[in-house]
Amino acid sequence: MLKRNFIKALLATTMIVGVGLPAFAQDAFDGPTSGPVAAEGKTIVVLAGDLKNGGILGVTTGVEEAAAKIGWTVRVLDGAGSVQSRTAAFGQAMALQPNGIVINGFDAVEQQAAIEAVAAAGIPMVSWHSGPKIGCDAPGGIFANVSTDAMTVSETAAKWAMADGGANVGAIIFTDSTYQIAIDKADRIKKTIEDMGGTVLEYVDTPIAETSSRMGPLTTALLQKYGEKWTHSLAINDLYFDFMGPALAAAGVDGKANPKAGSAGDGSEAAFQRIRSGQYQAITVAEPLNLQGWQLVDELNRAISGEACSGYITAPALVTEEGLAAAGESNSFDPQNGYRDAYAKIWGKM
Repeated sequence: MLKRNFIKALLATTMIVGVGLPAFAQDAFDGPTSGPVAAEGKTIVVLAGDLKNGGILGVTTGVEEAAAKIGWTVRVLDGAGSVQSRTAAFGQAMALQPNGIVINGFDAVEQQAAIEAVAAAGIPMVSWHSGPKIGCDAPGGIFANVSTDAMTVSETAAKWAMADGGANVGAIIFTDSTYQIAIDKADRIKKTIEDMGGTVLEYVDTPIAETSSRMGPLTTALLQKYGEKWTHSLAINDLYFDFMGPALAAAGVDGKANPKAGSAGDGSEAAFQRIRSGQYQAITVAEPLNLQGWQLVDELNRAISGEACSGYITAPALVTEEGLAAAGESNSFDPQNGYRDAYAKIWGKM
């Protein structure tokens, strides 16, 4: 009953959309209703930070779907999880002379020189999760940085852990200091846990791009160090939990037992599957990745057309096993609120 009341209260105070709860359908699209018609015949490049990351992949799929509707050509370049590969992808993008660029899932500061070159060339840029400033006029000449409110997402994950474990919570937080937004999210998780009376056992800084090799041995070491004191794992991204389960299983930990895992983003397909089956992840605070892909195309159309960005900020969803059981077979948070038709109408493509 405590958990159910917590979720209801959270929905009322933070406008989080609960998967499987009545608000999940989102009766009406709450984004823009006007804007420029489609700029015809454009080619855009998506610079994906790492397509192994479910959030980045989901947004890329949304961009491709929206581009097909607006009538644009899309070229996707995979940064493959490394700074060097993302730098090379920027070079490839410039050689293609696109009409616009989508920076997808990495910190703009990392590629500052390349972004300055794009801006100098007059090529409009939009981004997903490129830094802490959300919305219009992001640093580096980025027209719009699309995201949910990262601090709300972080607080939601932390409050779930406290509702689940109470004062006995012993949390380990996983982050990646390569990205400023990841540091900010982890700091907010830590502060929320401690302000509510929980304990943060350790703050683990390990690269997202190396989770496949690091998380197994790291999980084993943390189990040996903390044992039953470790009640909850909280991470800034679902990808950390893609590789934690086998180590927990090898240690004899049940998929629904402590340490329970909760992610402050992004709501990957793999995370939904783990939550649905009760296997080593209890919740994720998911973003509407496909919708955000459509928003990126709309924002880029506004930039190309010389109009102001929309300023729209999407709402996340607290995804639980209970909610997924009520929601059917979907493995993504895709609000059924008519956003596809809304954007198509703006573009003159209905």
